[in-house]
Amino acid sequence: MTAAAPDARADAPLVVFDFDHTLYHGDSGSHLFRWLIERAWWRRLLALLLAPVAGPLVAFLPTRRAGISAFVWAGTLGVHDQRTLDALIDHYVHTHRHALQARLLPQALEVLRQHRAHGDRVVVATGAPPMLARAILAGAADIEDVPVIGTRLGPHFGGMVAERHCHHRMKLRMLHDAGLTGPIAVAYSDSSADLPLLQAAARPVVVNPKPGRVRMFRRVLPPSTPILNWGCPGRGGEPVATPEAVRPIPKA
Repeated sequence: MTAAAPDARADAPLVVFDFDHTLYHGDSGSHLFRWLIERAWWRRLLALLLAPVAGPLVAFLPTRRAGISAFVWAGTLGVHDQRTLDALIDHYVHTHRHALQARLLPQALEVLRQHRAHGDRVVVATGAPPMLARAILAGAADIEDVPVIGTRLGPHFGGMVAERHCHHRMKLRMLHDAGLTGPIAVAYSDSSADLPLLQAAARPVVVNPKPGRVRMFRRVLPPSTPILNWGCPGRGGEPVATPEAVRPIPKA
């Protein structure tokens, strides 16, 4: 059992972690939605019919929410409320616990635990549904009390769709709306879509980026920005054997 972290003060440094490819090797939301779709042959057929339109939408930032919503809807048709969806997510995490545990990155979790032990305000902000990230952290890593901000799903047309995608600039807005205000001391993310988050942080840290994105991160972020690999296969960044939490800049 993981020791409980001390309660963070309201004025403690705010530290934000992305989830996919940062704490978790892969796209956790896509893994869930694929499982939801594969529960029935007719859902698979429906997803195949939607794919020629929805697939290209996912590839572009302005239309990504609409594309994701199409596949979420195919996997959740017949689900009309958050409680039913949460029960499905719980079942998915419970029945895939060992596979999900293998996808969590131990080095990343150690950095998260170091920040919590230091008394920082740690939050996970993810494009996945928040219930999914919370359930994975609790069920596979024994981390139960880290706040998670994520994509909000809601009922539409007989299923669920992404009403508010926790992505790009919306991620900062959703952090603010959740009461996580004040300057961001440290932000950890792999994604170019999280540039607004990384640029808002006093100390951005790029972890597990796509190799082709490393040059871009070096160009748009401060020269001192670490670009690290926390044991994520196939990803870029400098490998580190024993990563340490990035300490926030001391107050003047």
